[in-house]
Amino acid sequence: MPNFCAAPNCTRKSTQSDLAFFRFPRDPARCQRWVENCRRADLEDKTPDQLNKHYRLCAKHFETSMICRSSPYRTVLRDNAVPTIFDLTSHLNKPHSRYRKRIKELSEEEIRTLKQQKIDEAFERQQATQECNESNAQNTVSEEGGQGQEEEAVPLTLEERENKDYLKSLFEILILMGKQNIPLDGHAVDELPEGIFASDNFQALLEYRINGGDEVLRKRFEMTAVNLEYCSKTQQKQMLEICENCVREETLREVRDSHFFSIVTDEVVDIAGEEHLPVLVRFVDDSHNLREEFIGFLPYEADPDMLAVKFHTTITEKWGLNMENCRGQAYIVSSGFASKMKAVAMRLLERYPQAVYTLCSSCALNVWLAKSVPVVGVSVALGTMEEVCCLFNQSPQLLVELDNTISALFQDNEEKGNELKQICRSQWTGRHDTFEVLVDLMQALVLCLDAVSSDSTVRWNNFIAGRAFVLCSALTDFDFIVTIVIMKNVLSFTRAFGRNLQGQTSDVFFAAGSLTAVLHSLNEVMEHIEVYHEFWFEEATNLATKLDVQIKLPGKFRRAQQGNFDPDITSENYYKEILSVPTVEHIIQELKDIFSEQHLKALKCLSLVPSVMGQLKFNTSEEHHADMFKNDLPNPDTLSAELHCWRIKWKHRGKDIELPATIYEALHLPDIKFFPNVYALLKVLCILPLMKVENEKYGIGRKRLKAYLKNTLTEHRSSNLALLNINFDIKHDLDLMVDTYIKLYPDKVEFQEDGIPPNNSEVTENA
Repeated sequence: MPNFCAAPNCTRKSTQSDLAFFRFPRDPARCQRWVENCRRADLEDKTPDQLNKHYRLCAKHFETSMICRSSPYRTVLRDNAVPTIFDLTSHLNKPHSRYRKRIKELSEEEIRTLKQQKIDEAFERQQATQECNESNAQNTVSEEGGQGQEEEAVPLTLEERENKDYLKSLFEILILMGKQNIPLDGHAVDELPEGIFASDNFQALLEYRINGGDEVLRKRFEMTAVNLEYCSKTQQKQMLEICENCVREETLREVRDSHFFSIVTDEVVDIAGEEHLPVLVRFVDDSHNLREEFIGFLPYEADPDMLAVKFHTTITEKWGLNMENCRGQAYIVSSGFASKMKAVAMRLLERYPQAVYTLCSSCALNVWLAKSVPVVGVSVALGTMEEVCCLFNQSPQLLVELDNTISALFQDNEEKGNELKQICRSQWTGRHDTFEVLVDLMQALVLCLDAVSSDSTVRWNNFIAGRAFVLCSALTDFDFIVTIVIMKNVLSFTRAFGRNLQGQTSDVFFAAGSLTAVLHSLNEVMEHIEVYHEFWFEEATNLATKLDVQIKLPGKFRRAQQGNFDPDITSENYYKEILSVPTVEHIIQELKDIFSEQHLKALKCLSLVPSVMGQLKFNTSEEHHADMFKNDLPNPDTLSAELHCWRIKWKHRGKDIELPATIYEALHLPDIKFFPNVYALLKVLCILPLMKVENEKYGIGRKRLKAYLKNTLTEHRSSNLALLNINFDIKHDLDLMVDTYIKLYPDKVEFQEDGIPPNNSEVTENA
């Protein structure tokens, strides 16, 4: 709501941005003087708190010397400021008008008293000016006499302490907003009616804290113009950046202490209209726990070279991590971004050979491979799948409708039907067998969406009915059907391999050894692609016939021919060349890239885990594979002897002692300190992005990131506030934040005495 001036015959309001408005003071004596000068009888029975909360006077009623404008965002009154400029007669010219601000008639005695008050105030100002001059002269003499003496630490003055307390209060408000996910701006300007003035969330919380008894803020802002920002947007951004850096530094300090780390990025997200890459770091902390923590957003660049440079610069220069200690890098990306992130990975790998390019444990191999396929049809299919899954998960009624459709279709196989119903209530687009699930669900999905979009009983709202129609049309496109059937069959060769990579440590170890067989199978498919594609296309046509979908070439292809259509091009040949061949070739190459020789060597070192050693009958040879980590070991010369002792320890263990099954269990063994090389190797293996975080409470960075993105509107997202919200449990040092701000922005720090900055031009002139 706008603030209206309480002065008689004044119609100004606070929406005039160039005019400052001031609260009535809470001090009873000064507040009484304001009321007396206003000469409004209706204000005399109100308390100072009521007047302070509900009534304002504009700057037009104060002498110019009473007002100080220290910045475009800060206009304050002197502590002893009293309004003296009023229009007490213009209402007499309009005797018949309704006038709410009734003016109190003063007696001659009251008039004499007011005049005497003005004389006294002028005398007080003159005295204060004289004292200020004398004080400055004494300080000058003192400084001259102190020259040549050794400088000593000067204790903080009262003004400096008050300013630090003031900044600390502002930081506390910003940290609260970050942790509670409160956006700085609570509303858009265009959402408010014309002429309405409303505070943003930051200013509202600051006012609430003042009213709650924060004396530091009250003293700072009581005589400040209420319609101007307490803290400018620029200053808020500067303080938020300091909050973000201080909180991030707590995590990075642990990463540096751990020495080795891996970098993981998640899918590109929209932050206030700009694309950003979420960056997470994996490391083993002092308590031997593998942790995956979110450390910030990186602005996304379309050009791979620029992105690689910015990525490297941010990590090394801005965040202070040494990439020489990076032992793994993984990038989870949406379709279309995979090739760019792979280019970034390859550039970093050229410079840092030990930063192995790997798959991330939180993403199924088949989903990752599908997103990386450079075929537009596959990207479109993945997007359609996500939209279908999202629509059904948003509406419980739609899920019930889908359940009924599945039950009707699978009457002869209730077990399969119940399994599909259960899958539909999960994020099935992230499964290893996501395309197989979709093919099984296709008929049920099409029938359900078709029924929803054509329902005439007004059972569904317009949004759901409209989305159902659009998605049903997308699912019944032959191009979509062929794409998902071919992807299902191609990825069937990597399904078991990928599932094992996300299994137990022993599963990962033996999966690494089966890569050769997987590549052999895919190469055989490539050699006989005509035969395999024929079977795949036949399956696609059978599914299309079941759904009553016409088998034809894509419309975009026919339109591109512009009448010069080659009759020899059949649908089967077209999809072989445009889809099957490039997909198989790409997947073969991607598997070779993410499972390089160096990566496979690292995975073979998992035989250090006692349970894997037991399955291998303790006939292991880690020395050869551990050569790549020799520079990471504390005592590489004793590695062979230490590994021999490690094998003997577990081979001749007691009958009641179980073999540790994971790296996590091995790192927490009481006597692991007697095997420093083994401990170092296990730490490096543990941080590889392919290895899952065994203890869930240490891998919540990604979950909190997803929760923040899900619960925050795109226009309200902030890279600074996001870090505070996601890492809300990380300790923060308010004193450090304040000191950092004062050091970085000394020109923004204003020390006040009697409500006026000492560098103010008006004070200088008066002095």
